[in-house]
Amino acid sequence: MKKKLIAVLLSSAMVCMATACGHTASGSAGTSATKAAVSESSTAAETSASDTATASASGKTYHIGIIQQLEHPALDKATEGFEAALNDKFKGTGSTVEFDLENAQGEQSNCTLIANNFVSAGDDLIMANATSALIAAAQATGDIPIVGTSITDYVTAGVIDSNEAPGKNVTGASDLAPVDQQIALLQKVVPDASQVAILYCSAEPNSLFQAKLAEKYLDQAGIKWKEYTAADSNEIQAVVTNAIAECNCVYIPTDNTMANNMEIVKNITVPAKIPVICGEENMCKTGGLATLSISYYDMGYAAGEMAYDILVNGKNPATMPIQYVSNNITPEYNPDIAKAIGWNMDVFKDMTALDTSK
Repeated sequence: MKKKLIAVLLSSAMVCMATACGHTASGSAGTSATKAAVSESSTAAETSASDTATASASGKTYHIGIIQQLEHPALDKATEGFEAALNDKFKGTGSTVEFDLENAQGEQSNCTLIANNFVSAGDDLIMANATSALIAAAQATGDIPIVGTSITDYVTAGVIDSNEAPGKNVTGASDLAPVDQQIALLQKVVPDASQVAILYCSAEPNSLFQAKLAEKYLDQAGIKWKEYTAADSNEIQAVVTNAIAECNCVYIPTDNTMANNMEIVKNITVPAKIPVICGEENMCKTGGLATLSISYYDMGYAAGEMAYDILVNGKNPATMPIQYVSNNITPEYNPDIAKAIGWNMDVFKDMTALDTSK
């Protein structure tokens, strides 16, 4: 899938200025940008004006290649937020941004091919949406800036030195939800949970990272747990069947393979009346009982703002800390699943009911 979006907005006032002033307009903009750059006491408005002047002076078209690991509502929202941030940032600057969005359909080989194509094309920046896409991009280039999104832990993915100081050409925004609060939610919604099945894909290192956090917090809560892993989608049915035979609750972190196969999970857990606590909203909409999820749109937007700072303001990804989304984290539940498994609705007090029709 390929989509090209061009955000080009040039005010008529700026066109007139450039026409009237000729070569002096360029010099004036450059002087303004320089003054803004050296003034540490600039106001927010002055900083914004400096950004606009810098972009206008260049009059450049920036090319951004986007690798999305697979089509899924959460990843789609992250890409949407990323593009929206850059469109907003470039609005009225006179410069343009062109997106080349490629979907890898969940195949690592496709991620690698797409990343190599972006490098060959000489793109100004690569956005990698999800872990496999990020790993492929990082392996393809050590020079072109890479901004990731929908990545739980960049260090675990093996692409940076630390989340505080990446040290490489890679930075981005994380989709790490507060796992401790998710386990607290599990205790509230499933108060009689005696053994929790922690279900994830063994091929996703960031799922293992979250699983270990969940185990830590379940231990602190005095709740038994057992890991159940599937190497790929073909194993999910058998793994979930085994899990519900031994556990009375299932916890699934933000895992792309599981997210793309929640219908399989639902078709096994709902008839057995086993509650599923998910790490992400769209997973819960498809087959979970409850979730505590970040906004993937907000996360993608934050990544887009980072990309702008790299492209226009000259920031170095190696020194840009990984960003975390702290807003719009809301406990939610799926009323359809609750009804289907006959759950006590009192436990959902102060929680938001998901609209499963969307």
